[in-house]
Amino acid sequence: MKRIIVVLVTVFAFGFANAQESGLPKATFSKGDMWLEGGITITTGDSSDDYFAITPKFGYFLDQKWAVGGDFNISSVSYLLNSNNLDKSNSYGIGVFARYYFLNFGNFKAYGETGLGYNHTKLEYLNGTSDTNDGIKANIDLGINYFFTQKWAATFTLAEVLSYNNAKPENGSSTSDLVVNINLFNNIFAQPKFGLLYKW
Repeated sequence: MKRIIVVLVTVFAFGFANAQESGLPKATFSKGDMWLEGGITITTGDSSDDYFAITPKFGYFLDQKWAVGGDFNISSVSYLLNSNNLDKSNSYGIGVFARYYFLNFGNFKAYGETGLGYNHTKLEYLNGTSDTNDGIKANIDLGINYFFTQKWAATFTLAEVLSYNNAKPENGSSTSDLVVNINLFNNIFAQPKFGLLYKW
């Protein structure tokens, strides 16, 4: 029942927004258009790890539906006392992606995206030692852009359909994790990620 209510509220919100944007110029995509997109995440508190991340992306349109680009991410975590004796970690990653816009409802643009990249993480422990992890990442995501002007949009990453991470620690065995999430109705609005996009 909870899922049905969420879906109904979402459909109503999309319909209401489309009705209200009748006077708003429609955002369009053309070959050669470019954009910058990204988000910032900050978590702090007495009962949670202190976390900071920034995730910028650059994209280039090949035509009205297809775009390609690159992404970069930086994150830092200061841990509460834990069983792994971790003090803090710092990570960065780079990657490339391809995005396909498959639905266009006025200024709502829905897309699927696939990406491939590299991650590097340095872990620092309370005893003064450290370790590094290098890994490969791959993903398939679904998302929505809502253009509130012809150049600015809010971005919502709704679901990670597939994600793969391969890590090779400096001291330890390599690990691989594959997550496939086909049943989107169970998670499509569970943990959306938000960001901003600027197109020119």
